[in-house]
Amino acid sequence: MTTPDPDPDRTPALDEHGTLPAGETPPAEGGISGISHPEPVEVRKAWGAWPAFLIILMALAASAMLIGMMVALA
Repeated sequence: MTTPDPDPDRTPALDEHGTLPAGETPPAEGGISGISHPEPVEVRKAWGAWPAFLIILMALAASAMLIGMMVALA
């Protein structure tokens, strides 16, 4: 198994400076037109206004109850 970043001192075809000499580079890749399978549509659902409204309403109700309890104890 080879490592993704091989040691330049032991890589074949490199010169003493660690670069490839002219003519040693592989040919360019062949072109591909498009992809083989269509990608699925990205499903993104954000919270609507109703869940946010209900959470805020419940937080206000809990705050009102706590303030009411503090006033009743005082």
